[in-house]
Amino acid sequence: MSNAAPEAATDIPGRRFILGVAVFSAVAMVAYWVVWFGVDRELLASAHTESYYAFENAFPLADAWIVVASIGASVALARRRGSALLWCVAGGATSIYLGLLDVLFDFENGIYRTPDRGAVAVELTINVLTLALGVVVLAWAWRYRRELMRLDGF
Repeated sequence: MSNAAPEAATDIPGRRFILGVAVFSAVAMVAYWVVWFGVDRELLASAHTESYYAFENAFPLADAWIVVASIGASVALARRRGSALLWCVAGGATSIYLGLLDVLFDFENGIYRTPDRGAVAVELTINVLTLALGVVVLAWAWRYRRELMRLDGF
């Protein structure tokens, strides 16, 4: 007879990694907006124009949705709940959408050609993480959708 805990026997591969991604996403998103609105947006700004600030200021509500989805995914994954599928799909898809929106704005407005290499590095890091983590979470949720749907509860 196995000494493994019952939940370990039914664990879904990669669940803890995706849980970590969800927690990281929520914390990073909140930290970004705390710095942007409460510390010094110049630490994060890749450009210093009114149109850039207006564009960035349009993101908090959508980013708040990603935080909600990330928290929902974190709780559901930690508790091994079937709603993890919903929250992972919601968060992953939203992350990809917002990442693509940001990348298109950056291309159309020359953000990647800015002489401030630090600002470009920050922007590229945000873009790559937003897109890559969204794809990873969405792909994982789809790969393990049957296993997630077998879990009980919301």
